Amino acid sequence: PGPARQAAGRGLAARMGLETEPLFQAWSCFRRRKFRQCSELCSQLLEGAPSEQELDTGYTKFQAAWSLKTRALTEMVYVDEIEMDQEGIAEMMLDENAIAQVARPGTSLKLPGTSQGGGPSPAVRPVTQSGRPITGFVRPSTQSGRPSTVEQAIKTPRTALTARPITSASGGSVRLGTASMITNPDGPFINLSRLNLAKYAQKPELAKALFEYIFHHENDVKNALDLAALATEHAQFKDWWWKVQIGKCFYRLGLYREAEKQFKSALKQQDMVDTILYLAKVYLRLDQPVTALNVFKQGLERFPGEVTLLCGIARIYEEMNNISTAAEYYKDVLKQDNTHVEAIACIGSNRFYSDQPEIALRFYRRLLQMGVYNCQLFNNLGLCCFYAQQYDMTLTSFERALFLAENEEETADVWYNLGHVAVGIGDLNLAHQCFKLTLVNNNDYAEAYNNLAVLEVQKGHIEQARALLQTASYLAPHMYEPHFNFAILSEKAGDLQRSYTAARKSQEAFPGHVDTQQLIKKLEERFAML
Repeated sequence: PGPARQAAGRGLAARMGLETEPLFQAWSCFRRRKFRQCSELCSQLLEGAPSEQELDTGYTKFQAAWSLKTRALTEMVYVDEIEMDQEGIAEMMLDENAIAQVARPGTSLKLPGTSQGGGPSPAVRPVTQSGRPITGFVRPSTQSGRPSTVEQAIKTPRTALTARPITSASGGSVRLGTASMITNPDGPFINLSRLNLAKYAQKPELAKALFEYIFHHENDVKNALDLAALATEHAQFKDWWWKVQIGKCFYRLGLYREAEKQFKSALKQQDMVDTILYLAKVYLRLDQPVTALNVFKQGLERFPGEVTLLCGIARIYEEMNNISTAAEYYKDVLKQDNTHVEAIACIGSNRFYSDQPEIALRFYRRLLQMGVYNCQLFNNLGLCCFYAQQYDMTLTSFERALFLAENEEETADVWYNLGHVAVGIGDLNLAHQCFKLTLVNNNDYAEAYNNLAVLEVQKGHIEQARALLQTASYLAPHMYEPHFNFAILSEKAGDLQRSYTAARKSQEAFPGHVDTQQLIKKLEERFAML
């Protein structure tokens, strides 16, 4: 009798499921993040005849289905505006928002290295093309820094992996805009050119869903801004949400000062963490990191222990080369949220470059325990094990990293690190093969060219080494090693002029390098004798 009753129960549930009201079913799919099913159910409802108004809400089922479908389509392509920050070549090179052409030390992200805060030098920790140390966690702002020339901006640095768009509008934003074709093969769900925005602005519940759809799904910032302006006017300028949305539109359009006014006005009406993050983002785009820090710190007074604000402060200090202060804030993040991947990765990276691989190993093991399982983590574990003299785990970690590598760039990173391990144990033939394999996977790997050149010098192949160093210095003008090595080789070969030029470039990349300073002094003495 038991199994029979269970079967009958299942049949009853199935019959009840078939009788579920379609709008409720669509809402259930939306709550379970099955947005495509939700959209299809809403489409079926919209194809039927418009129904009567519900007494309690004043809206028809037709309007409810329309609103739910716009929300479902938006959620399919939604990207958090706070984290999405892709600065294009045009914004970087043709920046009209510069406050001062020559900023004071420690007040600009464009002049990294001006406020060294106890961080290791470029001799120990590699830097990006903007001169900032490579962080332990990839974010949009760390992918590649602000270049000094247009040529440097167009060339993709090794850490970026993707070509930078000409403008931010032609980058992520337009790619998001094409989503309407994917989610609706028959054509757009809403014809924006025929919409009477003033009518929708008077219905707040519909207007908010429509705004999100226009802004995120259709990527039509101008229409979204018009709707937000009409809606905030209808709300008598008392609704903080609409002010934030107008600020987002202004930010997208590059009107940063107008965006700043809107976010400040919204904060006066309603204190929200998101609004503080948007305001700080505006200041960072205006290259005012100190003002952004003040905004975050004022936010922390009102929201003590808020992880996103602490993390924002840590990121700014890290970008300004103040590594020790950044590490302190990342520790504060971990006190509030001990599973914060970015904070653990950044502290681990900082410990590794501060010559504490054993402590870094503990942080990376913590990430492994949390379920992070990728090529980069095993790559880092392999390096930490090698420098912590736990040789039994080194090669197995790198093998796992090679197995998990998703693209050729990741594979190149692993082979490059294996080359370093080979140099460390004195097997120069293995090192040579590893660096060659690095270049097979990624032909623009400047560090591998530099290290191959050093190995070629040891074999006595001077001309090959010079060619490799020239390639490395062309690919990565921000690295001092290829310039300095080329200067040394040229000086030994008697080509003093080339040696002096390369030494000067090395000094520009790393002003505190003592060997470069001594070489320049030696060359200048020789020129004086001539």
